[in-house]
Amino acid sequence: MTPAALATLHQHLVAALSTPPQETRRLFHGRGRCWPELEQITVDWLQGILLVALFKPLSESALIALHEMLMDLSHTPAWQQSGAHSLLLQQRYLTDSPTQWLLGEPVEHWDICEHGLHYRLDLGRKQNTGLFLDMRYGRQWVQAQAKGKRVLNLFAYTCGFSVAALAGGALQVVNLDMARAALSRGRDNHRLNQHDLSQVVFLGHDLFKSWGKVAKYGPYDLIIIDPPSFQRGSFVLSKDYPKVLRRLPELLSAEGVVLACSNEPEIGPDYLTQAMASEAPSLGFIERLENPPEFPDSQPDSALKALVFSNAV
Repeated sequence: MTPAALATLHQHLVAALSTPPQETRRLFHGRGRCWPELEQITVDWLQGILLVALFKPLSESALIALHEMLMDLSHTPAWQQSGAHSLLLQQRYLTDSPTQWLLGEPVEHWDICEHGLHYRLDLGRKQNTGLFLDMRYGRQWVQAQAKGKRVLNLFAYTCGFSVAALAGGALQVVNLDMARAALSRGRDNHRLNQHDLSQVVFLGHDLFKSWGKVAKYGPYDLIIIDPPSFQRGSFVLSKDYPKVLRRLPELLSAEGVVLACSNEPEIGPDYLTQAMASEAPSLGFIERLENPPEFPDSQPDSALKALVFSNAV
């Protein structure tokens, strides 16, 4: 990371903090390859906390320079006026993704707001905080579509889609994820939004061993599929995604809708449309949701894919 690249990042952050977002947002998305030498750095605004994440090692001198730039940033008028009080640096490329609190009092949990809904994040303890910010438009879309519907949220993680669906008036949401701790945080997220938990089902199971449990609550009017690209011992996107898609016809209502997602850079949207045509041909492609503008990408097909399919086509 050259001094010129570091100066570019500093200028970008000063400008962003001069008019800080009212809700949680990404402030800098280097991973979209739009800024040379900054491809492996992201900066998120967590409503008072600035989370800087590195996805590739820096030389010792570059890491020191980054530290110095960030501390300089905390003394600018933009920082002071933004209401920022804490600064974290996460090294995502290391085992357990350790996080340093460069400024502020360390906390384990932090509650944030997105589109008027509340979510609890984990800071400094896990690789991911608990909410993927690039899926902001996807959650808004689900909220807008969910009224009166029975929703299945596969690979639910901390149940962000479930929170959005209940806020949008869903009759019931079934969340499935192998990680029961993530589902427990999903319960917290629903409670933060004062939702009726009797409308929410949490299944802490391996999907491929639990189709019967999933089918029991169907048929579903809306199914969300947002898997990890790779999860050791349980999911490999290129091999296992088709296995999920071929089950859709038996799980969906007559006019059911599917939101099929992938964040794997090496797999473009054509993979999902072709796989759906092969495994669930009754479902027709409707649209690809836009990604939020704070996630620019020089190669759009490598960015987040959130594709809508429907039985009603």
